[in-house]
Amino acid sequence: MTFSGGESMMQGKFVSRVFHAVHQNGIHTCLDTSGFLNREWTDEMLDDVDLCLLDVKSGDEKTYHEVTGSQLAPTIEFGQRLSKAGKKIWVRFVLVPGLTDSVENVENVAKICESFGDAVEHIDVLPFHQLGRPKWHELNIPYPLETKEGPSKELKKRVHDQFKAHGFEVY
Repeated sequence: MTFSGGESMMQGKFVSRVFHAVHQNGIHTCLDTSGFLNREWTDEMLDDVDLCLLDVKSGDEKTYHEVTGSQLAPTIEFGQRLSKAGKKIWVRFVLVPGLTDSVENVENVAKICESFGDAVEHIDVLPFHQLGRPKWHELNIPYPLETKEGPSKELKKRVHDQFKAHGFEVY
């Protein structure tokens, strides 16, 4: 069973109760999150999480804040807590040309993932796309990525290779 977003950790007590109930019946559980609300989840709440899809949106604080409006530290702390608790992590990184694609940023993300130890089973490099643009238009909210295009094959390969150079399985 997977709880995903928005942000599934916003309903932490509910998600935790459901995970506990289904986990007792042998059902695999998966938490899809940015980890930002990490401090609101107790270690006991993590007991019933088998796998976490953890979004690491950037490896540097400035870009992370630009992308999310939040701080990077809670995501890192949550990944480290998951690792310490023996949970498996699939890291997800959205590749946005001109925003998250710099060599330095990808290296920083790789180093963050290394801090999670053997918990990281793989990294999903998710190429940016414009499928969400109509939602912004419907809400009459200016879309900051209006003119962005998805990454080229060459850029995707470079980023994959960077993560692989750190020993990660990459999809």
